[in-house]
Amino acid sequence: MRSSRSAFTAVAAGGLATALVLAACGGSGGRAENEILVAAIFDLTGPTADVGLDYADAVRGHVEWLNGRGGIEGRPIRLIYQDYGYQVDRAEQLYTQFVQEGALIFMGWGTGDTEALRLRITEDRVPFASASLSHVLGDGHESPYNFLVATSYSDQFRIVLRWIAEDHRANGGAGNAQVAFMHNASPFGLSPWVQGGEAYAREIGVDVNAYEMPRGATDYTAEFSRIGQSGAKYVVFQNTSAPAAVALRNARGLGLDATFVCLNWCANALLWRLAEEAAEGVVGAIPWAPLTDDVPGVRDIRGYLESRGEDYSEKTNAYTQGWWTMGVFVEGIRRVLEAEQELTGENIKHALETVAGFDSGGAGPPLTFTSSDHRGSKGLRLFRAENGVWAPMTEVLVAP
Repeated sequence: MRSSRSAFTAVAAGGLATALVLAACGGSGGRAENEILVAAIFDLTGPTADVGLDYADAVRGHVEWLNGRGGIEGRPIRLIYQDYGYQVDRAEQLYTQFVQEGALIFMGWGTGDTEALRLRITEDRVPFASASLSHVLGDGHESPYNFLVATSYSDQFRIVLRWIAEDHRANGGAGNAQVAFMHNASPFGLSPWVQGGEAYAREIGVDVNAYEMPRGATDYTAEFSRIGQSGAKYVVFQNTSAPAAVALRNARGLGLDATFVCLNWCANALLWRLAEEAAEGVVGAIPWAPLTDDVPGVRDIRGYLESRGEDYSEKTNAYTQGWWTMGVFVEGIRRVLEAEQELTGENIKHALETVAGFDSGGAGPPLTFTSSDHRGSKGLRLFRAENGVWAPMTEVLVAP
């Protein structure tokens, strides 16, 4: 059996090659008159690169796939992008550079940098989609140019907390369900907790204690000793796959009797590769379907990957999320062009606010945006890790 370290080394080695290819393709330069310029920053080498690589490759892949089909109304997209290593100051620097070069749309990544850029993108009128699903970024009044193309972290956490309360009662649990919330040491990690999750837990009678997962930690035995003493029977991770895999191995090694739940960024195929049998039985809150889920909305993705000689089963659902995040913004651009309006950030924003029931072919719930609500989806399905795949547990569950 490979250790989690050796498995991650293999994944990282492949990711580094991808990062070098992406970095070589990114950057500025002259462009054709009819090209539509889109900018992006990705985490290819930083602390969230374990999931950032697939997301980045998907955004790039969608653009390549789209341009191969004639672009949008005959106009190709030109994507400029760089690795920012999960550094807020680097994100701000690249944002300034790319907007000065004429980018109409910006694809971001992390919670800290997306929140830091929120006021600037409003002033610049640049529609912005981020891999961050921080709840506040979906408020059309506070964040008028940010759009969430997946269920917010807070809504994910509420759905999971409600499921835990029901599961606890269904299994004859007495009193309140006891939950440990293990989170990344960052605004991303705390987002579902501070933006409504803690208050909702109290409202429904679930007792939750938060435990920080320090960056770079290689062992969480001390945290699990405290969790075991607390009597928690459910552990919810708000982190990426690599640290969650380490934590699962620790917990299984200690014989902790608990149900483990991963929110968006650790409920993916990479968790299996890193945690191996320790991932068995984990519940995943998954807004965008794994590529092993045979629904129409992932078949184009599979076909594209197969045309490149790549195995879709090796990709995480971060790939699905990146692909469809780009796809939703393509829809906004298409609506502006079809209406024969000038292609500006402001017009793209207004076009996105007319999207109602956007159909991703089952890859995710239908998406709807309004001028006041940019949280496109309020629901997701829960999956369970079984024999190396994510098996659907529920239909779409909608946040309260």
